[in-house]
Amino acid sequence: METNYLPPIPLSDSNLKITAIETSIPLDLFPGLLLCRIHTDQGIIGCGESYYIPQAIEAVIHDYFTHRLLGADALAIESHWRFLYERCANIGVRGAELKALSAIDLALWDILGQVCNQPIYRLLGGPVREKIKVYNSCGNPNYGPSTTRAHGWPGMGTIGEPGPLGDSWKLFHEPAALAKELVELGYSAIKTWPFDTAAIMDGPSNISWKDIDEAIKPLQEMRDAVGYDLEILVDGHAHFHLPAGLRIAEGLREIKPLWLEDIIKMDNINTLADFRRQSRMPISVSEMLLTRPDYAEVLEKQAADFVMIDPTWVGGISETKRIGDLAQTYNIPVSMHDCTGPLTLFAGIQVGAALPNAFYQETVRAQIQTVYKDLIDEVPEIKQGHIDLPTRPGMGVALNPDLFKKGREGYRISKLK
Repeated sequence: METNYLPPIPLSDSNLKITAIETSIPLDLFPGLLLCRIHTDQGIIGCGESYYIPQAIEAVIHDYFTHRLLGADALAIESHWRFLYERCANIGVRGAELKALSAIDLALWDILGQVCNQPIYRLLGGPVREKIKVYNSCGNPNYGPSTTRAHGWPGMGTIGEPGPLGDSWKLFHEPAALAKELVELGYSAIKTWPFDTAAIMDGPSNISWKDIDEAIKPLQEMRDAVGYDLEILVDGHAHFHLPAGLRIAEGLREIKPLWLEDIIKMDNINTLADFRRQSRMPISVSEMLLTRPDYAEVLEKQAADFVMIDPTWVGGISETKRIGDLAQTYNIPVSMHDCTGPLTLFAGIQVGAALPNAFYQETVRAQIQTVYKDLIDEVPEIKQGHIDLPTRPGMGVALNPDLFKKGREGYRISKLK
């Protein structure tokens, strides 16, 4: 008979009880997003989120996690994290289970911050910086958000249409103008994905020099327009095998990118280390890794120059902080991923504010300036390429309560009986 490593917390030991857990999938706004709220018996509500396969995440939360959480101490964050992680690890944790744990962890930290009347970063050791440096990823207003319930496939970036905030379209059609615009706004870096079309057309094993030259043209135009006032980050969306990846790296050498991210797949760390060694280029790894042991292997095998973390995929604020501290022991800087929802951005800011080795926070201005206003009560402002640290308690932002109305499609609630 199995003995649980960490038993459920008795109700008598709870100072702040979890009374209900709500989830909402905003099918008419952002159909890949899973929003979460945790209610307590003192009226404090914590907010969390995760992204991709939201229906599966919803099921994990309501059909599995609620058996542990309802009626339990809302402030026992580490106890809940370890219990849920250990139980899920027995059946394979890298999937909807870890995304569900991430959403729950964010909401519990949000509650703790509100109880303490402090932003989360102060509970993680306090700020080591006054503002967070960001870069802009080349998305567009339909890069994830959708009013037609259409969802994109991970790694298949859409070019979109010309128009305001159509950065992905500008990347391929007006790269010099885009670079100048971002520099004028104070951004110091841009993330690009110029090789997706070639990968989709030709597959992962080969890419021609002609296709490489064509893909690099926009990056060369950016360099000619603004020089080194704008760092260029190159994302390969993990489309390629090693030989094609090495050819891409060689083609990019004259561009001098800040990093190459996910040029090859993340499913073999030995090959990744070989790619870094042979390419002699700075490598960023990667929101596609989902557990601390994955990152530990990358660091031990010297497979990366930068560590990138998505707080709503790796296990929330708790695990993001631990991975950041792990990277610090190897003198490796950390950046935070966000091309998804607003709480992923805020969670990255909260942890990044407290990590000495935090480097860049990813942002997508096409999302911040459009769909975010319908999801949260205060949209972050980017000023001169930075975001100020949140001052409100907890996460520093709250989800739109209208998204959690009974009867709304995509809404579900589990309550303490």
